[in-house]
Amino acid sequence: MLAIFLISRCSAINQNHALFWLGLAMLPNLTSAMAAITWHIFDNAEALRGLVVLQAGLTMLGNCCLAVAAWNLQRLEGQKI
Repeated sequence: MLAIFLISRCSAINQNHALFWLGLAMLPNLTSAMAAITWHIFDNAEALRGLVVLQAGLTMLGNCCLAVAAWNLQRLEGQKI
């Protein structure tokens, strides 16, 4: 959460919208981590097995979002040079 906050803050200070999207793209991975932690806190309860599927889906979504956001940041920073 701290990394998301700091990247968003840097985005606002530098008026860099690509950094904002990078911070936003981190949210699915944060949610994925919370799902995994919740499942483990409840001692891997079989009733919460759906959290494993949710966590896997959010990890895939988050990684795809981060890849697109990183590509966008690289593309926009490359134009400035």
